[in-house]
Parts: sequence; structure tokens; C-alpha cells
Amino acid sequence: MKKNIIVTGAAGFLGARVGKFLSKHYPEFNIITTSRRNEKEKELIENQCEFISGDLCNVSFCETLTLNASYVIHCAALSSPYGNYQDFHQANVIATQNLVNASLKNGVKRFIFISTPSIYFNFKDRFEVKENEPLPEKMVNHYAQTKLMAEKYVLDMHGKGIETIALRPRAIIGAEDTVIFPRALEAYNQGKLKIIGTGNNICDFTCARNVIEAIICAINAKQEALGNAYNITDGEPTCIWDALNFTLTSLDKEPIKQKVPYKLALLVAGIIEGKAKLFNQKKEPPLTRYGIGILAHNFTLDISEAKNKLGYQPVLKTMEGIKEYIEWHKTRY
Repeated sequence: MKKNIIVTGAAGFLGARVGKFLSKHYPEFNIITTSRRNEKEKELIENQCEFISGDLCNVSFCETLTLNASYVIHCAALSSPYGNYQDFHQANVIATQNLVNASLKNGVKRFIFISTPSIYFNFKDRFEVKENEPLPEKMVNHYAQTKLMAEKYVLDMHGKGIETIALRPRAIIGAEDTVIFPRALEAYNQGKLKIIGTGNNICDFTCARNVIEAIICAINAKQEALGNAYNITDGEPTCIWDALNFTLTSLDKEPIKQKVPYKLALLVAGIIEGKAKLFNQKKEPPLTRYGIGILAHNFTLDISEAKNKLGYQPVLKTMEGIKEYIEWHKTRY
């Protein structure tokens, strides 16, 4: 019998890419994708994935989903710099706990959790951050806070009847991206995209294909590598504004030249975000302090642990991932 691999978050960018790639390249597995949303159901089925719609906050759904599964790749999350804490707690903590507990109950061999390096962010320049460095006393937002809680639960369960591992990919890019470049392009089209600070800051990106490579490494990881979290990037820090301007010019748009002082941008974002919270605004405000901080600070990760323990090696360069997005964007828009 074929082994089943569950991929959650299949209506999202990473989950859909993971499901389709595994189905194409690993026919010895049944790839079962799931999401609360069904807008990619047809596309996933056409790519020989099974699709099951359901809510991971529902215990019985998780138990049904994980029956006869060998691996779970948990990509689903509520990812946003703004929102109600309870929404993040339900989507990121409760859903993860339900899925881990169901996996344990049904004898799933290995649980792979897609975490986040947002947990490192502290509004300072950070270079070559290692997994074991002290974390900020307070997480930058509810997303980082609840993802850390979920990651801790996953890793604490390792060796208690299930194998677990966590991956922390930084700024995922590539075809089908719905976050990094689409957000920048939306701000640009609204006349709101400005260089924050000097414009020379570097950061790590991670091509979706490289995240998939890390997931494959996690599926095949030896026992001594399990029970840990790993930074995942392309391994080539890039000037964020050079990357954005390359994308803009490739799409026949004028590059960004106007600059805004970092402290001023952070102050304005704080006022806008504070006002949104004061009036219990549901919609994410156009500026957040986290968004400004990410655009202005240097932020790179050390991936030596993933290389040494998981055998991870990036298979795509950052510029290849950017060009992949550009070509996809042109065909779609």
C-alpha cells in the first residue's frame, strides 16, 4: 500500500506548492491536501492530489484526516502582522495541538511543522541568527507569539510516540506567492511604497522550492536530527530594495527612489496601528510597525544546522525565485 502524506494549508502558497511537488515527484505516496478553503481544490486534484476540506480546530476532523497517514506536513497558519489574539491562538495553537494529538492517536510516524523566524525579530539589525540564540522577551506580534507556542508543543511531543521536527523558512518567494511581492506591488500601485531608511539593508529570502527541499530532508532525516527546529533560507543574503526594484522594472514599472526616515516611518506606523487597535478595526492597517521594521532592518539567518544535520542544500538561488515569481505574475496578470 502507498503511504499517505498529509499537507495542510493547501489553499495557501506554500501548502499548494508542497502538495503538487510531492505528488509529481513522489508517486509512491498518496498526497492528501487539506484546507478550510477550497479555491485550489480543482488545481490540486488535477495535479493528482487528494483534497479534503475541513477545519483543523475540529478534533474529529483531525482524527479522520490522519487515519492511515505516515507523515504530516503542517503548513496551515494564520499569518498576518495584525489581528485578534484569539483568532491567532485558534488557528496556530489549537489547530496544531489537535493535529499533533490526532497524529499521535493514529500512529503517524513523523510530524513536520512549518514555523517562522519572526520569533527572532526585535526591531534591531540581526545577522546570521542561530536557532539557539536567546529570543526576545516579548514577541513582535500575535502571529510570532502563537507560532512559537505551537512550535514548542510540536517539539515537546517528540519521542512521546511520534517523531517531530520544525522548519523556520524566511520570507518565502516564487511562483504563486501571495505575500511578499504581492504586498509590495499593492503598496506600489497605491503610491505608498517608499524606501525605509538607507535602502542598503540585506535580508534572507527562501525560494518555495528550497522550502520543499528542506521538507524532503525532514521526511528523510535521521533520528539524531529530529526534535529540533531549523532555519531555512536560500543562503545568500540580498538587498531587499534591490530585489523589489528588480521586480518592479521587470514588470515595466519605475523603480522606487524616494526615501523615508526609519524613525518617522515607525512612528507613523505605530500611530496608525494603535488607532486600528483602539477602534477594534478588523482589517489590517496599511502600515504596521512590524512591516516597517522588516523593510528597514538587516535580518539574516545561519543555516549551518540545517546543512549539517538535515543535509539541506538550497537548489534555487534567490534571483531564480524572484524571476520565477515575475514570470508567474506576467502570465496571471
